[in-house]
Amino acid sequence: MKQNITLSLDHEVIRNAPVIAAKRATSVRRMIGDELTRAVEEAELFEKARRPALAELNAGLYLGGHGSAPRDTLHDR
Repeated sequence: MKQNITLSLDHEVIRNAPVIAAKRATSVRRMIGDELTRAVEEAELFEKARRPALAELNAGLYLGGHGSAPRDTLHDR
């Protein structure tokens, strides 16, 4: 379902937006819509990748070690 929104933008942005849109052979409405869609999709992909990555970090990595020796055994005095 599509819905309209109202934006408040700097005068220079509003003045230059039609020129940029024309160079891209599109409309200002389409250009803004495409950019917002891209930003939302990018954020969703980031979150989708972030969750399993954080779970893997929290699980830790087993390297087969046995812990460290006490300091006294490593440094004879």
